Amino acid sequence: MIAITGANGQLGQLVIQALLKQVQASELVALVRSPDNAQNLKALGVQVRLADYNQPNTLPSALKGVDKLLLISSSEIGQRVPQHQAVITAAKEAGVNLLAYTSLLKADTSPLILASEHKATEQAIKDSGLNAVILRNGWYNENYSDNLQGVLQSNAVASAAQEGKFSTASRKDYAQAAANVLVSPESHVGKTYELAGDSAYNLQEYAQIVAKQTQQAIEFISLSTEDYSQALVSHGLPQGFADVLADSDFHARDGWLLDDSKVLSKLIGRATTTISQSVEAALAG
Repeated sequence: MIAITGANGQLGQLVIQALLKQVQASELVALVRSPDNAQNLKALGVQVRLADYNQPNTLPSALKGVDKLLLISSSEIGQRVPQHQAVITAAKEAGVNLLAYTSLLKADTSPLILASEHKATEQAIKDSGLNAVILRNGWYNENYSDNLQGVLQSNAVASAAQEGKFSTASRKDYAQAAANVLVSPESHVGKTYELAGDSAYNLQEYAQIVAKQTQQAIEFISLSTEDYSQALVSHGLPQGFADVLADSDFHARDGWLLDDSKVLSKLIGRATTTISQSVEAALAG
């Protein structure tokens, strides 16, 4: 059986959709914090089990009979290391044969604030002795295309990345890669994959893409890291999360969210989804 943590989340649901095209629903286990919110997965025939990162006692039964496990990184920045460690420990005790983990692009060397917990998790997986594959996901197209409304209302794209480029792909692309690795007859044990979009762009170019598709004037506003963080706070983001996003933009200036290896497209067997395609889809509703 193949189990997916965070299966109620955006990435988790897409992974399950991709897997259902390759294996029977009865072979899949959706690990969720709220089984009552997973009725759509139950309707597909997928097994739904309670698995709470913060309640390690829920994990042994959740992983019973699981052969392969996709550990989708927790959304709780600052709490990820103990949460992930609980899953890793339970996976080891359950005899899981393959653990796949969704990490961050260049996590072992990246200066991004976000990287530290991923690096620690990768080390915990290594220390566990589990057969594992690390999927280092880059930025999602949806980081931008899901927030088009704000751009269109303000007629502006604000950023602290200056001319820094981003190699983004759709969330569906990353989900497909994870699914393919989990069902592949080829062994991926011991591999670390740097995953990113085939094409790169800076946020001034992104503003031009949105302007072209909407026939609306969109300005690019370059801010300092501090000013960008405060702008995000003024739009309702918590200070800590705003600081993380601003920090990511700052380091994007030096290419930490840029990758031209095209490993992702090789894993999914097609070109990755461009930011222009994701913008078009978002505008179409």
